[in-house]
Amino acid sequence: MLTQEKVELAIGLAAQACRALGLPRARIGVCGLNPHAGEGGEFGDEEQKIIAPAVEAARRQQVDVHGPFAADALFYYAYRGEYDAVIAMYHDQGLVPLKMIGFENGVNWTLGLPFIRTSPDHGTAYNIMGQNLANPSSMIAAIRLAKSLVNASFPCP
Repeated sequence: MLTQEKVELAIGLAAQACRALGLPRARIGVCGLNPHAGEGGEFGDEEQKIIAPAVEAARRQQVDVHGPFAADALFYYAYRGEYDAVIAMYHDQGLVPLKMIGFENGVNWTLGLPFIRTSPDHGTAYNIMGQNLANPSSMIAAIRLAKSLVNASFPCP
């Protein structure tokens, strides 16, 4: 269930992760849940009742965060470099654009755990298991990211 507290937590974790990656004042964009970020309540009110208040709360904590925005536009602007991180409201909303630009080397970094967890972004690929067809690039990238986070002493909650 989407709550203001969960959105605030995600924003805070993203800001912390950006700092760990050397971006002390990262610009974070937040997706809306509904099409066109709700169109002012025409397509749902989660943006007005949950997401926007979470963004405002994070701003009061000095986080450079903006939104909620329509996801299709926000990911375009992030790809162009206008945002350092994007908060998606659900799994596929965030992974579709990532896989479109980096399927073979994308890494899933799960934030908020008491340990560092990275994984290849392409999933298990059971359909090619045992056929010597897998591209190891994403797994290698996941291992390298985990190693760099350990070396940087990334703080886990």
